[in-house]
Amino acid sequence: MTTLICGGSKCGKSALAEKILDGVCEQKFYIATMQPYGEEAFCAIERHRRIRNEKNFETIEKYRDLEEISLPNGCAILLECLGNLLANEMFCEYTSKNIADKIISGLIHLKNFSSELVIVSSIVDCDGIEYSPETTKYCQILAEINSRAAEFSDNVIECVYGIPITLKGRAIC
Repeated sequence: MTTLICGGSKCGKSALAEKILDGVCEQKFYIATMQPYGEEAFCAIERHRRIRNEKNFETIEKYRDLEEISLPNGCAILLECLGNLLANEMFCEYTSKNIADKIISGLIHLKNFSSELVIVSSIVDCDGIEYSPETTKYCQILAEINSRAAEFSDNVIECVYGIPITLKGRAIC
């Protein structure tokens, strides 16, 4: 089962993603994609690690190249989040020509290991603000990745003000 959860900033996506995997008995992995910059980020990451450990997640810090991850078959995976992963892939020294294809390929790679895959992503560029060309390109690629991930996901949920709205599949939680 694959679930894609999208939404704006601080809308409850992560809490919902963790809740979906609360009752899962399989080994649980949390793939964290936020690359830390600065002391505040390191503190936040450490706090999140402690919280996830209490929920029996094994954390894997992976900022790029999802296809390099090897996990036991039948495990549960929570990927947090596509927005960070895209930024890491887009603004690194060795950028792939087609980043969307690379990320989708990585997601399918993870899906092949998992009994449950929960993918967290952001919805950006809905505010009507005109962005720089670089940011506009980022928004367009993220929208493409979200759309393509939604195609192969069993469930697609938009989180709005902490309320999960099922767009595809079954209502969760």
